[in-house]
Amino acid sequence: MKILHTSDWHLGHRLHEHSQQEEQELFLEWITDTISKRNIDILIVSGDIFDVSVPSTQSQKMYYNFLINIHKTNCKHIVITAGNHDGPGTIDAPKELLSALSIDVVGKASSDYSKEVFEYSVNGETVIIAAVPYLRDQDIRRAVAGEDFDEINERYRKALMNHYMGAAKYCKSINEGNHPQIAMGHLFAIGGKPSDSEQNIYVGSLGDIAAEDFPNEFDYIALGHLHRPQMVNKNPRIRYSGSPIILSFSELNYSKKVYEIEIRNNDISNIDEIDIPRFREIIRVEGDLQKCLFDLMEIANSHYSLTPWVDVVLDNSANNTIGFMDIQRAADDLNKDGIKLEVLRVTFKNKRNTKGLNDIIENSGDIKDLTPLEVFKEKCKEQDFDLNDNADILDAFNEILNIVKEGEE
Repeated sequence: MKILHTSDWHLGHRLHEHSQQEEQELFLEWITDTISKRNIDILIVSGDIFDVSVPSTQSQKMYYNFLINIHKTNCKHIVITAGNHDGPGTIDAPKELLSALSIDVVGKASSDYSKEVFEYSVNGETVIIAAVPYLRDQDIRRAVAGEDFDEINERYRKALMNHYMGAAKYCKSINEGNHPQIAMGHLFAIGGKPSDSEQNIYVGSLGDIAAEDFPNEFDYIALGHLHRPQMVNKNPRIRYSGSPIILSFSELNYSKKVYEIEIRNNDISNIDEIDIPRFREIIRVEGDLQKCLFDLMEIANSHYSLTPWVDVVLDNSANNTIGFMDIQRAADDLNKDGIKLEVLRVTFKNKRNTKGLNDIIENSGDIKDLTPLEVFKEKCKEQDFDLNDNADILDAFNEILNIVKEGEE
């Protein structure tokens, strides 16, 4: 039996207001082809199918067309859980219809574990999968009046661990043949390394758990939430598959992957990393104005299947306004000549050791380039306010921001 682990597709995502639909469609074609060529029996997707809780018609069309295409392959089952970006109702709405196509979806946590745990048998092998979605605070515990951030954090963490222990206990109760057990999850595990794109996803330390907190009854834990593919604390049985395409400029320098888990003789016999092709090149050029202009010409003279996107970082030898205008003018001239190239962002490398809020906003070009946490930290730095000595202030900010995020979902 072969199982493919992926997550964090974020269908509908836009990078600096540029649609990523083209590369997302190419990824879905690639994974469909990979499933066919590698004879994958079960596909598991650990959350954040969509980028927003109410996805566009086009994003949903991509999703359902993909499911139709996978149904035509040798893949026997698909298991999909909701992430924090997904609307639970959006994922759960077609549950009955998808179930008829051997596609099991879990949008919201339930105290009835039979709604989250599935048993599959393929080619003489059996696996038990606990399809645990993103666990929202209100779904797994009752709020207590007057509780502070630390109390909220600890009670939520315990509720999260209890949910996994309950799922593990239920798996064991139906596992009559000592078959491998896999848990899915969409959360932050201590030891995981986030990229900038998760700064809007993971706020503060609410609910973070350690690798050893997961029940030992699970032979593999298929995580989503962090966009960098990785093992948690070098534990090969706990992995983030990461996002399949670049969602942030901080993700330029590491590869994208999916994981293939092979079950043989009632045991997980092998875990393979499969590299995902880069469907669109997103290139960073750095240096003075002349070097960046030269690099733009080099990019323009190369061949790419999709229009390359460029992140320009100018050093302080360039006047901010003039440098920005020169870069944009060069990109416009290339496009007029029929050479497709898009500059998504122009920033300025600040060589000073200390930056105030006004500086970093100016150098980023737009406050939209900063996360709320970054803005808060820079403002504190500007005011010479040491957050290291005032952890309660950071906790209070995180608590407020978490409440806002939960309200947006």
